[in-house]
Amino acid sequence: MIWIKRLEWLAKNFFAVFMAALCWRPGRRSRAALRLSTGKKRVLLVRIDNRVGEALLTTPLIDRLAAAGHEVHVLTHPKVRRVLEGHSNVTKLWDYRPRWAVLGPLRAERFDVVINCGNWDLESVTSAVVARVVGGPSVVLGPANFPSGWLMDVPVRPVAGTRSEAGQRTHLASPLFASEAPVRMSFRATAPFEVVAGPYAVVNPGGRLGYRRVVPERFADAASALLERGITPVVTWGPGEEALVEAVCTACPGAVRAPPTSLDQLAALMRGAQVTVCNNTGPMHLSVAVGCPTLALFLHMEVERWGHPYAPHQMLDLTGLADQSLAVREAVKAMPVSPSPSGPSGRGPSKRRA
Repeated sequence: MIWIKRLEWLAKNFFAVFMAALCWRPGRRSRAALRLSTGKKRVLLVRIDNRVGEALLTTPLIDRLAAAGHEVHVLTHPKVRRVLEGHSNVTKLWDYRPRWAVLGPLRAERFDVVINCGNWDLESVTSAVVARVVGGPSVVLGPANFPSGWLMDVPVRPVAGTRSEAGQRTHLASPLFASEAPVRMSFRATAPFEVVAGPYAVVNPGGRLGYRRVVPERFADAASALLERGITPVVTWGPGEEALVEAVCTACPGAVRAPPTSLDQLAALMRGAQVTVCNNTGPMHLSVAVGCPTLALFLHMEVERWGHPYAPHQMLDLTGLADQSLAVREAVKAMPVSPSPSGPSGRGPSKRRA
């Protein structure tokens, strides 16, 4: 299996080098710098994986481009269209489909700029090749790593002083704007969605990858600490996570099991919540994006890169801690809560932002 993965990696890298040679044009990079220096642009962002969190991590880039006056289109995986659909700063979403069926129509759009939003520290060959093919005569920006950077007209080196994924991704468009504003995620407005009356918190014990998912007992600890503060824990879940919810609610009888929720309903619950307690996963990014104080529990993952360690949020790394239960309880006690909560129907997305 290791050898197969290694061969796949070598084949992808060889293909990237081949495409870079095939698409090379003399003077393209020098002309690109001149073209980027003037006027507002029609920009296409290319991020084609199927993870909710990755789509949310692209929203600071979307917002920054729109604030600079550029028109933003996004090529994304159909499974995460629901994350960006209806975003106020996205002009159009394009679904990435197998066999590159969408690439011809996209190329015909003749965008001024195409940005490969792939990984900044490791090569993302498929994303880089798609951006290059779609770009055609457009100026193509993207990470400067090898060999993906060879396909870019303007390879963008990582910004110094941070490993933040949201920050590095936003930096990919730095040739188009200069701004020192904080990097913040965003999500569309949602209709209110109520589960309980009075002050409550969202507790989400799920996560895509088991090795970085904190055990449900720690979420039961968090739920108990919330009850001690007079806050009802509402335990949310996704497909296949029923056992996790049952474990939390069994260990903390005062917790309330949420009904099945859509992405918009989960966002609405978080907007009305005093706090969200979750793993390092998609719901963490969603909670931060809608402005809910978020306590994220990390395990075996880099907090600086994937977390949002700024007020009112707290990123708690449990890796290697001797008493994880105590750490979770103390963190819950330290989280800010509103002294006079208005409930989900009284708090809109613009009243409390991360």
